[in-house]
Amino acid sequence: MAAPDLVLRELGLVDYLPTLDAMRRFTDGRGADSSDELWLLQHPPVFTQGQAGKAEHVLAPGDIPVIQVDRGGQVTYHGPGQLLVYPVVRLRSGVHAHMKALAQVATDVAAQLGVCAEFDDERIGVFVGRRKL
Repeated sequence: MAAPDLVLRELGLVDYLPTLDAMRRFTDGRGADSSDELWLLQHPPVFTQGQAGKAEHVLAPGDIPVIQVDRGGQVTYHGPGQLLVYPVVRLRSGVHAHMKALAQVATDVAAQLGVCAEFDDERIGVFVGRRKL
């Protein structure tokens, strides 16, 4: 049986770690007929330090927690007012191809809003000037 259409979940303001745990549980519990999901949310202030991140990359976190994660990247800030879109989907091509496809969507949406954004394959991300989206 084919999976149902994409499910959209609007989660509001949710803490980072419980959300990451929920994504892992969702993925681990998937069956052949499980739908893909798109989670829209915001996090309270948090820095995530990815596999490429180093302690010295976090300059002045203050009271903001820094969470080590097993994902790519260096250090990323998440906070209220920043809409996050987590695609919780079954990958049909490799992770890199999936990231490039998502980056293309982001650059297309930015263009519709009159913002010139570009995908940088070396730094794996979408940038406006020198700033990462």
